Amino acid sequence: MSKQFAVIGLGRFGSSVARTLFEMDYEVLGIDEDEERVNDAIEHVTHAVVADTTDETALREIGIRNFDVVVVAIGADIQASILTTLQLKELGVKKIVAKAQNERHGQVLYKVGADRVVFPERDMGIRVAHNLISTNVLDFIELAEDYSVAEVVVSNKMVGKTLRQLDVRAQYGVNVIAIKSGDKFNIAPRPDDVIAANDILVVIGNNMDLKEFEEQA
Repeated sequence: MSKQFAVIGLGRFGSSVARTLFEMDYEVLGIDEDEERVNDAIEHVTHAVVADTTDETALREIGIRNFDVVVVAIGADIQASILTTLQLKELGVKKIVAKAQNERHGQVLYKVGADRVVFPERDMGIRVAHNLISTNVLDFIELAEDYSVAEVVVSNKMVGKTLRQLDVRAQYGVNVIAIKSGDKFNIAPRPDDVIAANDILVVIGNNMDLKEFEEQA
């Protein structure tokens, strides 16, 4: 069954995460106190609701516990961000990813129950969305609107095979531009290079091709 996501706070960062997940065919609930923001987001999420997420009753009515991951992307209101994270933790949400304004805010978010804290200056919404849906993707860097670089942990079925045997370009339309093996970084991998367990492939390609590679490779 596909993961279900809720994004609380539909400002620039939150709407970026929500839209990216939705475009990748995941079920996404968008939540904001601002009705105008909710209306703007309706076409880019599965469902969108107006709610005060510092209110436990409102969160219960939304059924927030049913979501696999909840992203707290509340903007300038640090108090609302902390209270929302605390409520989500107390309600038993499986995974909480919260946006922080600064290091101190981030420390508090971890203390009240966030599983992961992100800083928008360092973590683009698109990169966060990719990391949420794929455990084997360590990093994701958008180069253009539909072209990106991703770091992907090799799967068991890749181990012991050469790049030529894997032929990811023919199968998935992506190119391996480097291989990380522990502390070693091979920036010019050869077709006969053998993939080892725990290697990381740095691949470049169209976003749809990368998604297919991440899911099936």
